[in-house]
Amino acid sequence: MALPSPNLDDRRFQHFVDDAKRYIQRRAPEWTDHNVSDPGVTLVETVAHMADQIVYRLNRIPEKNHLAFLDLVGITLFPPSAARTDVTFWLSAPQEDPVRIPVGTETATVRADSEDPIVFATERDLTVVPCELRHLAVQHSGEEVTDRTTDLIEGTDLLCFAESPAPGDCMLLGLSAAVPHCAVALRLDSRVDGVGVDPRQPPLVWEAWTAEGWVGCEVDQDTTGGLNRPGDVVLHIPGGHILSRTGRKEAGWLRCRVTEPESDQPFYTTSPTVRSAEAFSMGGTVPAVHAESVYDEALGESTGLPGQRLRLAHAPVVGDVPPLHLQVADFAGDGGWVDWDVVPHFAASGPYDRHLTLDAATGEIAFGPAVREPDGTLRQYGAVPPKGAVIRARRYRTGGGRTGNVARGAIRTLRDSVPYVAEVVNREAAQGGVDGETVEEAKARAPITLRAQDRAVTLRDYEELARRAAPETARITCIEGKLEEYGSYAVR
Repeated sequence: MALPSPNLDDRRFQHFVDDAKRYIQRRAPEWTDHNVSDPGVTLVETVAHMADQIVYRLNRIPEKNHLAFLDLVGITLFPPSAARTDVTFWLSAPQEDPVRIPVGTETATVRADSEDPIVFATERDLTVVPCELRHLAVQHSGEEVTDRTTDLIEGTDLLCFAESPAPGDCMLLGLSAAVPHCAVALRLDSRVDGVGVDPRQPPLVWEAWTAEGWVGCEVDQDTTGGLNRPGDVVLHIPGGHILSRTGRKEAGWLRCRVTEPESDQPFYTTSPTVRSAEAFSMGGTVPAVHAESVYDEALGESTGLPGQRLRLAHAPVVGDVPPLHLQVADFAGDGGWVDWDVVPHFAASGPYDRHLTLDAATGEIAFGPAVREPDGTLRQYGAVPPKGAVIRARRYRTGGGRTGNVARGAIRTLRDSVPYVAEVVNREAAQGGVDGETVEEAKARAPITLRAQDRAVTLRDYEELARRAAPETARITCIEGKLEEYGSYAVR
């Protein structure tokens, strides 16, 4: 049973007021007006308020000692986890040259009257590759690919599938370039020939060729009604899209394939036709994280002493690996900047290793300490920056928490100007945002952590190790496995 933290003094404001009034009755019986309107009572309440504040601070001493003990045994608060989602950048018009959207481009939700916008930053570069339609072919189920590019150029009505379509029939479109992560529009001039289908739910699937084979494309919109009228099909191409050779033609291949109809789903009785077709890139999708980037933040100067601690201006730190890019001015060299690496601890750090630790929850960074050995010598764990050297945070990200779990379509503001980009939107809700650990939660976790010591014996040990490995997980439960299925001590 855990020992409760005592209150060194449990008196509060009203207790002090009541004690003072009782003392007045004994020492000054002629003072009979004890109402709040009396000036003397006002002075009593003022002193009682000051005493209440002193007692409050006095009772914080056990909690402070508790936190100091947690820090001593290496129990630090888990930082918040940042929500992530994919954001799609839409171009104002198709471009002839590639459009590059750099890593770290910031987008945000729309600012509300009482709330600041929630910022998301892209996690990698995105290049919107221009493309055009070069080839068109058809493939009936189980047969070879037939090139129909010449017929398309001549403006002939082409059957997209077999005259009586069957599951597996395909229409293949070859693009001039591979367009991974891009949004591609296919503008098709179709006729109402594909009789029998529901235009709102045609038995079709769009796919792109990748190194793993055909992979499904997400359809953003389809105004052709199942290839039965002129319109656009906007596809989000998977990231593995590559150039490949089909029907002796090299291109970035896409295909529209007839699928088995579901129950009560109408099917084609005749094949739809296409008279003309064109393709162009109109956007792209990239992962984004709930975080704001901070660049070139000056942290101060080195004291030249071991164990120096500095604090970032913005916390918590989330996102990248490594989470912090820290630099120290190079006095001995060419006057540039020297990179220092973030490590989880200094146990393996030598006296010349440029290492530091980071408490992501509080934003505190620490340089290596000097530890006295049994023979009286000092051992330095990690290098110490030269005295007077300027220390700066070249780049880090701050954010995270449940506020980043925004709904689909909430991200609509482009904070960084990108040429030719008209708008941005998240097509799926952001997920994974978890608030940082509280002090009370750390207190509850500490006994389990100290008991387990990185070893898993009981079910709670497994839960604790899993929680440390994935602190963003909302709930972890370890269930004992059945002996005949998993072994003597298996868990699942």
